[in-house]
Amino acid sequence: MHILNFERPIAELEKKIEELKSFSTHKKIDLNSEVKPLEDKLLKLRKNIYDNLSPWEKIQIARHPKRPYTLDYIGMIASQFLELHGDRGFSDDKALIGGLASIEKYKVMIIGHQKGRDTKENVQRNFGCAHPEGYRKALRLMQLAQKFKLPIVIFIDTPGAYPGIGAEERGQAQAIALNLREMINIPVPIIAYVIGEGGSGGALGVGIADRVCVLENAYYSVISPEGCAAILWKDVSRAPDAAAVLKLTAKDLLKLGIIEEIIPEPMGGAHRKPEESAKNIKDSLLKNLKAFSSVKKDELLQARYQKFRSIGKWQE
Repeated sequence: MHILNFERPIAELEKKIEELKSFSTHKKIDLNSEVKPLEDKLLKLRKNIYDNLSPWEKIQIARHPKRPYTLDYIGMIASQFLELHGDRGFSDDKALIGGLASIEKYKVMIIGHQKGRDTKENVQRNFGCAHPEGYRKALRLMQLAQKFKLPIVIFIDTPGAYPGIGAEERGQAQAIALNLREMINIPVPIIAYVIGEGGSGGALGVGIADRVCVLENAYYSVISPEGCAAILWKDVSRAPDAAAVLKLTAKDLLKLGIIEEIIPEPMGGAHRKPEESAKNIKDSLLKNLKAFSSVKKDELLQARYQKFRSIGKWQE
């Protein structure tokens, strides 16, 4: 099991409790009087640690290798899913997937970043870093949703768009910019969920939505903490300092008016109880789909435009 540094006290206490229980069962000795106080202590320790996470610690949870990814959530919230492939221009980018889905009574188009579970799959998925053809595929699917008047659901989980030479040669910046321009005018509801990492233009390239929701331990930022630290201080080891000043946590984003909703996670992160996390997303999604079902096209587009125009207010 992957244990984060700040979780070590929890892991050590859990191990001690398991050892006592195992000893009790093996020797047929009642040790409840010793185990119960430790379990109470464990509950308090978990609450104290997870209720007081720093921004950098939240990022570690957002990047946890066992955290549910887009296809995991689709499998848990959709009764049907048909993946669609290709940008009709270059290739099929496996880092950004999409397709038609049924979620209870709603038919939707789901698009999202997808990471891999092991080295081989991560190479195939490019660690969730999409190429230009990924963003062009996403736009193609959004235009298909527009044609059939289907709401669009976005799952964002990427460190950023792929910055390689090949991606730049094929127009990475242009592909993202085109998505920004076109998404603002797509006349169907767009609901986005940041489920892990929401890094830079790679996230924003599919992030122009009527409602942007962020999971409790996910983050959404103009740059990664490591990239920010490298630019500001020429020292990647200062990433925790960068995380603190970037205001990238769900609470900060809600306070700043960048997002509309925080989706609660199980204590310790979505990977602890994926089904509970999926239920929270589904409940939010069904609520939002119902709310937007009666909104007129002109009102929808005007509200979306004003939402993004209003981001970035400041006081002198």
